Amino acid sequence: MSEVVTGDAVVVEVRVAQPPIRAVALAIDMIVQIVLLVGAVTLVFSASVVSDPALAAAVSILISVLVMVGYPVVFETATRGRSLGKLALGLRVVSDDGGPERFRQALFRGLAGVLEFWTFFGAPALIASLVSQRGKRLGDAFAGTIVISERGPSGTSQPVLMPPELREWAQTLELSQLPDEVAGAARQYLSRWHDLSPAVQHEMGVRIATQVAAYVTPPPPPGVPPHAYLSAVLAERRRRDHARLGYPQGAPHAAGRPQAAPRPPSMPYGGPYAAPHATAAPSPPSQPWSAPGSAQPAPGRSGPTGAPPSGPAPDTTTPPGPTPGGFAPPQ
Repeated sequence: MSEVVTGDAVVVEVRVAQPPIRAVALAIDMIVQIVLLVGAVTLVFSASVVSDPALAAAVSILISVLVMVGYPVVFETATRGRSLGKLALGLRVVSDDGGPERFRQALFRGLAGVLEFWTFFGAPALIASLVSQRGKRLGDAFAGTIVISERGPSGTSQPVLMPPELREWAQTLELSQLPDEVAGAARQYLSRWHDLSPAVQHEMGVRIATQVAAYVTPPPPPGVPPHAYLSAVLAERRRRDHARLGYPQGAPHAAGRPQAAPRPPSMPYGGPYAAPHATAAPSPPSQPWSAPGSAQPAPGRSGPTGAPPSGPAPDTTTPPGPTPGGFAPPQ
């Protein structure tokens, strides 16, 4: 994995294509180019009997340059960083800032490819990719590009889900100032959310959500639990990162992660990950935003001895104090 910094100062993790995969993609492209070259040159020289031999040679040189340079430039510009070989192996050329490859960058890569692959048989590209931490060849270094793999390995981790109630609010967020370290802490908290007790869920959630809220605007709506706020921020951040990298909307496997299962009906406002094994009780209708897993009084029991109440029990509970950041306290 490697990191790219987008134009909005957001750090995005990308999977850099490894040299063996790039070599196979290059072999596919070169086979296609050789076939085109042989076919075009054969047609030109077959007509040289009735034409000027010098003109036929000039046309052959022109066709060679067009195939060697024009093939990668045209394909990568038209397909936003893909040639036939890269398309077959799930590779894509992107800018160093994570944006799509532009024509100028494709032209630099194509011109450098003539020197790297056709003149020196790939030796400069191999040496440069082994020296570079991001596997860049000379053409990538000149053009300011990087080759990434869009087919990540399968795993069991699930993406953060967007709470439907916060979707419209999350689309207005300003996320450019959110540090990657703070976002990583929030992601780690959400991944362990179901393993924590209700008190620890809220205490740790408020602390991390307060840190995130210091870099993200506008503030969350009143009464939003910390885990829901963090889920909305990270889900929106991930959606924007995928949009910058050109992933299609609604593609859950864009980053190599499986699609999370829908949350069960008993947890309408549960944590960010679908957890079929969770046994938390649903929140009361009067308080839709509440952290699941909170303690609920057992029905028919009013005290430690379990004796039925003889009358309305007095309310001896103390209302929770104010929560920093306006997040909802645990119920």
